[in-house]
Amino acid sequence: MPAYAIARLRPPRTLHEEVLTYMERIQSTLDPFDGRFLVHGAPAREVLEGDWPEALVIIGFPSLVHARDWYASEAYQALLPLRTRHMDGDVLLIDGLAPDYDPATTAAALRLAQLP
Repeated sequence: MPAYAIARLRPPRTLHEEVLTYMERIQSTLDPFDGRFLVHGAPAREVLEGDWPEALVIIGFPSLVHARDWYASEAYQALLPLRTRHMDGDVLLIDGLAPDYDPATTAAALRLAQLP
């Protein structure tokens, strides 16, 4: 099942050279884990609800194991401070859904769980 690394990053007022180096090198840390950017900052966006001043990053992986192994890898951990010293943010890893996922089935299970 696919998995994703999702980051909501608060860009600094001035983009530091270390952040640019991080951006230049991150793909090489993703390649061994079959990671690929699906969204990277997305300059064109439409906020339909709420407020969203942050940048959104979504990286896809074949599985949660791949995503965890990438984040914990020596190569990525060595690179990570180049971003974290200059950009605050929130990052999470999350499982994706099977292609046949049906939200109505989930709703039915939740209804049953609420019955006395």
